Amino acid sequence: MGRMPKALLLENIHPFAAQSLRERGFDVETMAGALGEDELIAALDGVDLLGIRSKTTVSAKVIDARPQLTAVGCFCIGTNQVDLQYAGSRGIGVFNAPYSNTRSVVELVICDIICLMRRIPAHTHHMRHGLWDKSATGSHEVRGKTLGIVGYGHIGSQLSVLAEALGMRVVFYDIEEKLALGNAQRMPTLQSLLEVSDAVTIHVDGRKSNTGFFGEDQFSQMKQDAIFINISRGFVADLGALKQHLDSGHLSGAAVDVFPVEPKKSGDPFVTALADEDNMILTPHIGGSTLEAQEDIGHFVTQRLQDYWFHGSTMLSVNLPQITLKACTSGARITHLHANLPGKLTDVNQVLRKAEINITAQSLGTQDELGYVVTDVSTRPDAASLEALRTINGTIRMRVIS
Repeated sequence: MGRMPKALLLENIHPFAAQSLRERGFDVETMAGALGEDELIAALDGVDLLGIRSKTTVSAKVIDARPQLTAVGCFCIGTNQVDLQYAGSRGIGVFNAPYSNTRSVVELVICDIICLMRRIPAHTHHMRHGLWDKSATGSHEVRGKTLGIVGYGHIGSQLSVLAEALGMRVVFYDIEEKLALGNAQRMPTLQSLLEVSDAVTIHVDGRKSNTGFFGEDQFSQMKQDAIFINISRGFVADLGALKQHLDSGHLSGAAVDVFPVEPKKSGDPFVTALADEDNMILTPHIGGSTLEAQEDIGHFVTQRLQDYWFHGSTMLSVNLPQITLKACTSGARITHLHANLPGKLTDVNQVLRKAEINITAQSLGTQDELGYVVTDVSTRPDAASLEALRTINGTIRMRVIS
């Protein structure tokens, strides 16, 4: 009997993930915080499936040190913490949860907009320091105000709908062509959005080109007394420039949930120059951290990992050719990930034909430099045939699923 497959889950992933994997026969270890590169390499000894959130980095060094790793589940939206291309080139599937915490993020943005427009952080600060300041000065309803959404993806578009339901006018800017929902208006440039928006909120992805894209020039183009919100990525906004525009009185408030450098785990110290700002909301990267969202993410990503491990299905993988598969009903299933070179399907079939093994079903998918063939066969190939499949030119990873 072979060893039990092993899974390592970091960063307080929802308990459902560990429970589900244990029920499917995995030896599961859980850890509360993130791990640094060397710590992660040590912890991955013998691990087949890794679950992380946003603080653990899976680099090429980690992948090279632990080549037996089969899949990484990112229990969050972003995947920029994983070297996706390198992982794919070593046969490691990566999966995430692109939709599961969308509602949680959107609700926090709505909350921040209302609180900042009503100057709730400033009033709370004054009350805590013994000052009774009952005044409507600087406080506004959100109804009739213009919300500028930078990045109109899953989060930005859902935010658009809810903000419009509150009576806000919605404008958005995206580098890609996006369908406007409701009465939202697409703006031709980022500057044109900033010039008309009473509130600006950032919802861009983790691509490297977004690093520092919202800086002094963009803050300078915002309306007098506008508010700024970033619940997307910590590296997209220049917080020093934000502080200057708050201190000068140009902007009336801000909410920041993500930072360029964040602690690895809860309880670690954290210092930011924004802490002394008057009308400021600071939250510790909790945009998607509701019990409902974390449970949904736990279900979604765990199912993707199990489908890949037990069936070879790459549905919704972010770095492998996508093939959707159900359980194998014949003798065995062979998954063959390879360099996307001509003739690989023929090479696989020739090995099986030589061994006189009947093919009952077969699927092929390609994506950029990778090809993925999944073949159901009537009988499990012998050791010589499996070795022949492994040594096909361009093979990256071959697995047999019974």
